[in-house]
Amino acid sequence: MASLRDNFDQLFQRLRQGRGISNTGDDPVYYLVFPPHEMLEVKRQIKEWEAKLKIQGWTMETFSMAEAIHDIFQANEFRDVWLTNEADRSFDAESLTTIKDTLSDVLLSGDALLNKLLAKLESLNGRAQTALFVTDLEALHPYLRVGSLELKLQGKFCVPTVFLYPGIRDGKTTLRFLGIYPADGNYRSVHFGG
Repeated sequence: MASLRDNFDQLFQRLRQGRGISNTGDDPVYYLVFPPHEMLEVKRQIKEWEAKLKIQGWTMETFSMAEAIHDIFQANEFRDVWLTNEADRSFDAESLTTIKDTLSDVLLSGDALLNKLLAKLESLNGRAQTALFVTDLEALHPYLRVGSLELKLQGKFCVPTVFLYPGIRDGKTTLRFLGIYPADGNYRSVHFGG
């Protein structure tokens, strides 16, 4: 089994070559798939990867799903209501489902999360040898999976975009987010590792 470092090296080699003709789509979208227990190691490696890219003349930009979700929740008009009711609420299974559904609605209504990622991509349009690394995908659990964002952004990836994906690879194009979700083969990207 290849190491995280080896998988990154393969990914970077592909970034330098470009997508070429692919049966998975035309967008320059890549997933660096790693077992969920390696999430902290991936976070430690990001600075090293950034330096490696820089030596080769590339710029690494990042987009943190955790930060984007935090910003959306912080700016929501109902934030004070959530915080006030938090102390009064009993957290049974039904309450937790309601909370999850409410927070999911906040992220998905008006495509709030999608629009944040799209704005980041648009800010990079035209920048040669720049790659966007999307981090902290685990923050999407239990709200949504990144494949749904990738699908909605199809045709809008103007720079190579790498999703640091905690999960399990199940075949060539099928992934299991966090290793706990059912296998999903709807990704149109190229996968490394897993």
